[in-house]
Amino acid sequence: MEDVYLSILKKYWGYDQFRGIQRDIIESIGRGEDTLGLMPTGGGKSITFQVPALAQEGICIVVTPLIALMKDQVINLRKRGIKAAAVYSGLSREEIIVTLENCIFGDYKFLYVSPERLSSDIFQTKVIHMPVSFLTVDEAHCISQWGYDFRPSYTRIAEIRNLFPHIPILALTATATPEVVKDIQHQLRFRKENAFRMSFSRKNLAYIVRNTEDKKGELIHILRSVQGSAIVYSRSRKNALEISSILSEVGFTATYYHAGLNDAEKDVRQHQWQDDKIRVMSATNAFGMGIDKPDVRLVIHMDPPDSIEAYFQEAGRAGRDGKKAYAVLLYQKYDHTRLIKRISDTFLDKNEIRKVYEHLCYYFQMAMGDGYNVTREFNMDEFCRNFKHFPVQTESALHILERAGYIEYKEEQDSVSRLHFLLKREELYRIHEVDAETENLILWILRSYGGLFSDYVFIDERRLSTLSGLTTDRIYQILLNLSQARILHYIPRKKIPYITFLCKRIDARRLVFPPEIYDIRKKKFKERVEAILHYAEETDFCRSKVLLHYFGEKDSAECGQCDICLKRKNKDNIEKDFAAISSRILDILGDRQEHYISEMIFPGFSRKAIAQVLHQMIEEEFISLSDGKLLLS
Repeated sequence: MEDVYLSILKKYWGYDQFRGIQRDIIESIGRGEDTLGLMPTGGGKSITFQVPALAQEGICIVVTPLIALMKDQVINLRKRGIKAAAVYSGLSREEIIVTLENCIFGDYKFLYVSPERLSSDIFQTKVIHMPVSFLTVDEAHCISQWGYDFRPSYTRIAEIRNLFPHIPILALTATATPEVVKDIQHQLRFRKENAFRMSFSRKNLAYIVRNTEDKKGELIHILRSVQGSAIVYSRSRKNALEISSILSEVGFTATYYHAGLNDAEKDVRQHQWQDDKIRVMSATNAFGMGIDKPDVRLVIHMDPPDSIEAYFQEAGRAGRDGKKAYAVLLYQKYDHTRLIKRISDTFLDKNEIRKVYEHLCYYFQMAMGDGYNVTREFNMDEFCRNFKHFPVQTESALHILERAGYIEYKEEQDSVSRLHFLLKREELYRIHEVDAETENLILWILRSYGGLFSDYVFIDERRLSTLSGLTTDRIYQILLNLSQARILHYIPRKKIPYITFLCKRIDARRLVFPPEIYDIRKKKFKERVEAILHYAEETDFCRSKVLLHYFGEKDSAECGQCDICLKRKNKDNIEKDFAAISSRILDILGDRQEHYISEMIFPGFSRKAIAQVLHQMIEEEFISLSDGKLLLS
């Protein structure tokens, strides 16, 4: 009988065999069973849903928060002749409707969608007409309240079971503790527990912790010592920019990346790094999800993250090609204090949260009893400046208010790019000092949009890309150049936070924070902080074993390549050398005669090692030294 799954794998991906637990997951979802797959970064998660989806009728809905991943996978599937589409923030209502209708009538095999879109009216109306084969939930740890990266939007995913009660769900994650594994299956309403685990061990990845008071100097030293592509993670946007500048000054090709950049800037920098035009990406944790670059040799953390899960996921972006790579955490005493402070910053005193809520109502001029379902654009800097709050604590308070059901806080809502020609139309046609691409783009802009000379007009770089044949990166660069030349004024799309009041304004003293929203979550957060501190400050146990034990792998072997293992190995070698050298010295001095130090030369051992052994034996009075001669004591 023909092996359908293997023939699909060979036909579309060119592989002869499945890896690890891929086959087990594929067969389980193929039998119609709810399935959870735990696979480390680079373990080949996409194969586990793409192969079974192609083996059966209908369309597979893939839920993921990663827009970059959606776009990349849709492009890669289409290159293989597989019909795939994606719906995400930034698309117009018309584009979303066309995409969803294509999935109803167009024999599509994959629809990628963000969790927020699942509960939208458009999606709910259209999806019931689709022949859905099964639902895949990527980054499934986000659905667990006990996970490190819980997202309220994920809790709505299980509602799709009301529309399709008989389809199975495939949940995938690269980071989950045993408690979170159980909770994922509960939240997604698994008919029965069914989890497949692949060891999280990375035999080619060496975990290193460097204790240093000069992190920047150590960073430069490491980058000079280990060649190849690198990611350097910092906690703040300011530090990411600063590290990029420092590295550039000392001769490295480096750029920076954080959530504050617009999409075009992110794409330009990401592609420069992926194409090896830039060696070092200095970034916040906004970088890396969905990025497929297998030859990263170094991931360096300037600051420890808040959890083992976050560290493991970010460090795991090194060495996905299976070749030797390093994950280095730079650590100093101040990091301990800072991480402990994160607990109180993330879980403010409840009265402080009430104060933020009250000031939020003042900020939006919301009267008591008003505000139900009202959405407002939120300027964090302005709010903090007006009401004397700190941004970190304010953001934490907003997340707690969101989990408690009082507001919805959307941090990354896309605005739309705008453009206004500063020259008059007749002046524009006299411009000749532009290249062919710029001239072509100006022509398509004028053909596609009206009113450009009288006011700002909303534009879509993706549409212009389709019309002109230029990449969105190139369009962004051309428009910036034209803006600098005062030919036009270009305002790129950017991320704008929004707050929606989910209930009428009430007296802040009446706000209630249930234990599962505040007390239990604070306890879990404290445990995660303590776990990363334990990892960073451990001096006796293998780094890899500490990480794997956290994820439930109790019997893992020592890696033999982390800084702890290497230190122990070096210590063992020194002790072995000491025993061998001291034995030879005692053999020579065993005749109870005086012997010159110059006689103590032994093949295979350095003069320095022999001198150290002689010094210690003299100190411990096993032997004595007089006039350059040795004698057994």
